[in-house]
Amino acid sequence: MSRPASNPLSIPSLTAPVAMGYVPLGAVFGFLFVQSGGSGWLAVASSLLIYAGAAQFMMVPMLYAGLPISAIVLATLVLNLRHVFYGLSLLNTLPARRLARWYSIFALTDETYAVLTALPAQARAPNMALISALNQGWWVLGTTLGAVLGSMAQVGLTGLDFVLAALFAVLAVEQWRARRDAVPIWIALAAYAIGCVLMPSQALAIAIALCLLAAALRPARPVPTTGAAHD
Repeated sequence: MSRPASNPLSIPSLTAPVAMGYVPLGAVFGFLFVQSGGSGWLAVASSLLIYAGAAQFMMVPMLYAGLPISAIVLATLVLNLRHVFYGLSLLNTLPARRLARWYSIFALTDETYAVLTALPAQARAPNMALISALNQGWWVLGTTLGAVLGSMAQVGLTGLDFVLAALFAVLAVEQWRARRDAVPIWIALAAYAIGCVLMPSQALAIAIALCLLAAALRPARPVPTTGAAHD
């Protein structure tokens, strides 16, 4: 008699799209950090202890310019304030164990949130810490590779700036496959178009504000509870 599968989700395959974005992006960060005069071990330590993605990229020119740590901390807080809202939406599905819960809160990023919310609600708590750890592992791996490369040679980075856009495109597709609801995608496109018309230099901020407003006004839609999107 065959044993039923206790967990039909393939966690490594769920994080594979994140890996394809995090490894090269982490490598770019590690490379830039070392090329700006920082130590390779500090680049890796920041990816282990800070793990803030865009804030880490922002940190490089700020450190290079000699800005005080307090300014960097404040800028990082403002940039990552959106994660508070991510966490609020996952409160009911956080892991029960304290260590796993606190680590999942620390390691919550845009991409990890996108992967988690594409899962059935009942599958989030058992897999949240593992998914978060794998995603951070991809980022640390990329940072390490970039730091090593940056200390050895000068390498052009042309074209790698598109990796993040490609990653979010893949995650948007996964969200659509899980929810079968294209309205948020159309809202995001329309919001960004409006932002470009009103104030091109602040188009992203305007688009985010309009998307938040649309999400608040739109009636709640039931989320599918099956794992069909991951077969």
